[in-house]
Amino acid sequence: MLNKIYVEKFEEMFMTQYETCHRLDATKRRNVSKLFAHLLHTDAISWSVLQVIKMNEDDTTSSSRIFVKQLFLEIAEYKGLPKFNERLKDETLQGYFEGIMPKDHPKKTRFAINFFTSIGLVVFAHHFGSSSADSDIATDSDSSSDSE
Repeated sequence: MLNKIYVEKFEEMFMTQYETCHRLDATKRRNVSKLFAHLLHTDAISWSVLQVIKMNEDDTTSSSRIFVKQLFLEIAEYKGLPKFNERLKDETLQGYFEGIMPKDHPKKTRFAINFFTSIGLVVFAHHFGSSSADSDIATDSDSSSDSE
């Protein structure tokens, strides 16, 4: 377990790194996302840091989507999909996922569903099942996977 001082600093660093990831080259961005994936997987930092992520077309850049893609694919690899799915369903964490899984506007919901589906994390898309945008999902594909 990390000392509380380090935990706070790593949590601050996550927010800063996410907000400035467009300044990093591809290798540095991948390494930073792997570091934070490890810290999240091991619960060394709080999942509350994910509140900074707003998964929609207006609030993301190609770089931030790549960062999120690498972060969540790493966590899924570390945890395995069944345990990752359990974590996503954890009631105590739902508030931290609101920006990642927006339900306030159908366009934002579709964007997030399409993003996570395109990177192979359909488990995220399943959490949108009760959204009002469900009927529009099949006909609208607003997202790109931002390959790297």
